[in-house]
Amino acid sequence: MTITLTGTIAEYFAADREKSAEAVSRCFSHLAVVKDEGKSYTGRDAIRQWASDSSRKYSYTVEPFSISTEGNRTIVVAHLAGDFPGSPVDLRYQFILDDGKIAGLEIAL
Repeated sequence: MTITLTGTIAEYFAADREKSAEAVSRCFSHLAVVKDEGKSYTGRDAIRQWASDSSRKYSYTVEPFSISTEGNRTIVVAHLAGDFPGSPVDLRYQFILDDGKIAGLEIAL
């Protein structure tokens, strides 16, 4: 199923698809927090490094296929396939938005 993403969430997935850590980091507020693979990354510099490390470490594609809202979170479920252990997998991207930027992102099974 194809879904339409908008705004900052669409920008985030487009930047990730292009493997642009700089563009990914610009989607976030200055004090944003990303939680991924059991680690937390706070602030744009740490998020930029996380995005850079992820794109260098693995080759992958992400195909969002579901979007919903739970309280103040926008949940995007995406199919992730690549050269990482456990591939392919469907992941939940839990976004918290604030003033047009991503204030929080948690990526989990």
